[in-house]
Amino acid sequence: MDYAIETFSLTKVFSDWWGRDKVIAVDDLNLRIQYNEVFGLLGPNGSGKTTTLKLLLGLLYPTKGRAVILGGDGADPKINAKIGFLPEESYLYRYLNARETLDFYGRLFGLAAKVRKMRIESLLDMVGLKAVANRPVGTFSKGMARRIGLAQALINDPDLLILDEPTTGLDPIGTRQIKDLVLKLAERGKTILLCSHLLADVEDVCDRIAILYGGRIQAEGKVKDLLQTNKKQITTSDLSDTAVERIKQILQDEHAQCEITSPMDKLETFFIKTVAIAQEHAQPTSGAVSTTQIGDFLAAASSGDNILDKLVSATVSEETTTETLKTRQVVPTEVPESKTDKELLSKLSKTVEPAQPKPVIQNEKIKTESVEPKTFEKEHVKKSILDRLTGRFAERDEHIEQAEENKSQTGDAGDA
Repeated sequence: MDYAIETFSLTKVFSDWWGRDKVIAVDDLNLRIQYNEVFGLLGPNGSGKTTTLKLLLGLLYPTKGRAVILGGDGADPKINAKIGFLPEESYLYRYLNARETLDFYGRLFGLAAKVRKMRIESLLDMVGLKAVANRPVGTFSKGMARRIGLAQALINDPDLLILDEPTTGLDPIGTRQIKDLVLKLAERGKTILLCSHLLADVEDVCDRIAILYGGRIQAEGKVKDLLQTNKKQITTSDLSDTAVERIKQILQDEHAQCEITSPMDKLETFFIKTVAIAQEHAQPTSGAVSTTQIGDFLAAASSGDNILDKLVSATVSEETTTETLKTRQVVPTEVPESKTDKELLSKLSKTVEPAQPKPVIQNEKIKTESVEPKTFEKEHVKKSILDRLTGRFAERDEHIEQAEENKSQTGDAGDA
């Protein structure tokens, strides 16, 4: 377990209908991601990023090679319980609301009811969906669906978080939140694998990156080392024109190129400031709300009181209470009954006597009808059929006897 993720000649080839090699999505990939590292997996469309993630999670079987994730197989349920995964497309039950969605995924991880409730409220507040928590997720915009998808990826407080295009469809505030969340989770000791086409976001949060093309790693290393140039940058406060001219003269003496401009704020920073001012004035909105906080159970520091220990103890205590209730004998408490309640109870509990057979008057005598099985109809039908058959046979025999008698009379007359 030297690495959180390690692959050995990982290869995935998609074949056509005839079994011939059609697409080589991942080709001899050897990847090593350390614990407590934010790693960026980059590349153009079709370079093999999503296929690599599915191979790591056991959603696809490799054609060759293998992958070790958190010291085991990604398809192992014990390993899966330690992983949080946000796919490129959020597959959610559209008729469940936000709370029900998170509760559903919490139940899949076997979280206790108290733990689920605490984490759900914390995550909804963190992703800015608490105000719309009772709306069906099928009515959410794409950005709001990504927010609830991120919350479900964190419901189990994973050791490894895999994010595939996490900022797709998000507004600049949501993008800033994702980046802040990634940095805070890394400070807490979690390992994060990030795939994104927004290179500026990857540059802000990743420690190391790898660039894929054709299923192979084309470049890998620390972001600072890969982007380092031989240029120098000096940032100062406002200078007079005389000082600027002197600086230019010094740079010319050094035979160095010089370009002096006034830096500008990033559009992202200006956008977030504008929205923050609108929120301070309590402007109404039907969408997500920007928050700068992280969930309590995610933001807990490794030193001091560990929130995970509290959650585990809460789970154990809840299970103990459940077992105690099961084994405890419940003694019913006597409640005084009123007179009206007793009368109602006696009426309800009164035995209903079976109905007596209805008497039928016939020839001035009372006779009782008896319900007999209606088998006589069948017997009557059978008897009538038998009579018909018997009558036919009798008629046939009668004709035969009459013919023989006539024949005998004719013969006697001839003899005479």
